[in-house]
Amino acid sequence: MNDAIDGKVFGSLFVTLFVIMDPPGIMPIFLALTSGRTHKAQRRMAWQATAVALGVITCFGLFGHQILDYLHVSIPALQVSGGVLLLLIALDLLTGRIEEPTQTKDVNVALVPLGTPLLAGPGAIVAVILAVQQARTGTEHLALWSAIVVMHVLLWLTMRFSLSIIRVIKDGGVVLITRLSGLLLSAIAAQLVANGVFGFIEGRPK
Repeated sequence: MNDAIDGKVFGSLFVTLFVIMDPPGIMPIFLALTSGRTHKAQRRMAWQATAVALGVITCFGLFGHQILDYLHVSIPALQVSGGVLLLLIALDLLTGRIEEPTQTKDVNVALVPLGTPLLAGPGAIVAVILAVQQARTGTEHLALWSAIVVMHVLLWLTMRFSLSIIRVIKDGGVVLITRLSGLLLSAIAAQLVANGVFGFIEGRPK
């Protein structure tokens, strides 16, 4: 019985994180943000971004509720702020400013925006906080943390092996992917802001 429950807990959180963190969708964004760097640097950024995301998710999984309560920050506020930040990144991708060497040469994009808020964003953080709160037994906690680790391994593999795509699409393809990524990110940002606004409205006393 515990195995069945563990499987449901694992599957539920893994699918949720897969949809939110979107490993296939992160590939073009990763390629756009790391374009112009050596393959060695890109490989390093792949695991750095994964490590940062895992660290942020773990921190909020363990202490997220206490952190938000201490700061008097609600989940809708987290969604709105994350959406605004993603929108700024999306505008940089759409206008090409994020590609300028003077803008990114000395900036480790593996930390921001890749590690957070693109991978460990408001949606993933909220999902993990709720999953941890709902877990009751040790086996359920083991299942959900296993899902988190497996999800991040998948993210690393996706970014790590997406580098071979660069050899095929060349610089023109990277520019096209960058613009499309900006468009998709802007839609995600708008949805996060909308979810946060609706959360504020539903949470107001009637």
